Amino acid sequence: MTSDQGFLADCRARLAFDLLSNTWNAVVLWALRERPYRPGELRGRIGGISPKVLTETLRRLEFNGLVTRQVYEEVPPRVEYELTALGRTLLGPIDAFGAWAFTHGDEVMAAQDRHEADGGAP
Repeated sequence: MTSDQGFLADCRARLAFDLLSNTWNAVVLWALRERPYRPGELRGRIGGISPKVLTETLRRLEFNGLVTRQVYEEVPPRVEYELTALGRTLLGPIDAFGAWAFTHGDEVMAAQDRHEADGGAP
C-alpha cells in the first residue's frame, strides 16, 4: 500500500486488518498451526470461546480461504478443520503481533491503568 492510497473500503490492506481485527480469527488460526482439529478439540485448546462463536469464526475463516473443513463419512460424523496454504501465510504476522504484545503488553496495561485512574473512559 502506498501512503497516498489511504484506507479505502476496497483497499487490500484494510482487508488484512479486518481479518486480524477479530480476536478469534487470529486465535483460531494460531490454534490450528500444528495439525487439523475437531471443533471440540479446538475449544479445549483455546478456552473461553463458545461453540457458537467458534462455529462463526471457522465459517468466516473458511469463507476467506484460510481454513478447510473436512467431513468424514463415519458414524457419528466427524469434522476437522485445517489451515490452508493461504492461512499458513498469516502465522508469521500473528506471531509478530504476539511477540509485540509479549514485549509491550505491560506498557499498554500501565497506560490503561493511568487513563482509568485519571477518570478517562476507554
